[in-house]
Formats: sequence, C-alpha cells, structure tokens
Amino acid sequence: MRALKILVVVMGVLLVVGVAVVIATIVYRAIHQGVSTVAVAPAASPHAFGSATVRLPAGAKVVEMRNVGSRLVLRFERVDGTEALLVLDPETGAVLGTIELRAGE
Repeated sequence: MRALKILVVVMGVLLVVGVAVVIATIVYRAIHQGVSTVAVAPAASPHAFGSATVRLPAGAKVVEMRNVGSRLVLRFERVDGTEALLVLDPETGAVLGTIELRAGE
C-alpha cells in the first residue's frame, strides 16, 4: 500500500511539472514571437534550363495552361476549331506529346 501512495505522489508531481513546462513554453513563444534560434537554410533556387521553343500550328491560340503533377499541359485551338493538348516537361521545355481532342460520335 505504501508503494502505491508513493507512485501516486510521484505521478502527480510529474503531471504538475509537465503542465508547468507547457505553460512556460507557450508564454515564452508568445513573448518571443518572430525570434527564431534555429538557423534556417536558404531556399533552393530553381535551376534554369535556358530557353525552349514550343511550336504550335500556324494560327493556333493557347486556350488554357495547367500544371498537372510534374507536367505542364497547354490546351490550344487550331484555326479549323479543333483542339488538342500539348504535354510539356517544365524543367526542360521538351514536348512530351500531343493529345488530340475530338467530338464523340
């Protein structure tokens, strides 16, 4: 029975100390807002790939451009009204493929 009482007292003390540490941490962070003691590494700058030329059919216009995962997709409309998707690799500017869009029959 004596061991149980000692265990309860020790656990109570640990609980009170833990709550005090949490409160002290909250107060410390509230007082020292914006002051960081942790060194933050500078963000990595994106690497340039130079310049790339993407050739569209004559008279075509870009209707939409979206980032899909690690790809860039251009939706363009040709002079005759048909549309296609051009899939690009944004890191190199390389054309990965073209997807023709046709009306269902």
